[in-house]
Amino acid sequence: INIKDIKTITDDRGFLRFCNEFDLSKYVRFYDVCNFNPNFIRAWHGHKIESKAVTVREGSAMICLVKIDSWEKPSKNLEINKFFLSYEAPKILEIPSGYANGFITLEPKTKLTFYSDRSTSQSLEDDYRYDFNYWNPWEILFR
Repeated sequence: INIKDIKTITDDRGFLRFCNEFDLSKYVRFYDVCNFNPNFIRAWHGHKIESKAVTVREGSAMICLVKIDSWEKPSKNLEINKFFLSYEAPKILEIPSGYANGFITLEPKTKLTFYSDRSTSQSLEDDYRYDFNYWNPWEILFR
């Protein structure tokens, strides 16, 4: 799991965001996801072979990753890696092959962009899905 900062430069014209350390050459496609409501969960989706990257383009989200031990019946006690991504503090989270991922949007109109290193047809041949609460890190602790 790798997370990269996105840098921002601001001047009198506006701002520019970039991440020159993010290698786009391995990715073959991208797709955007935008939930209609905040606190909506999309989970769990995993791949043995496919790797991905994700960034939040608007709003914020908690993205969770689980390294799968058995694709047919994974343990419910696997470690859950939590990442909070937001437009205000932009980052790119790289999701290695062998992981399931899911996310909850934390603000209205949150938009995420996912990058994939496999075509859609290749991805569908390597597609594993589990119930949204198979692992349940979704409770937000109000402080």
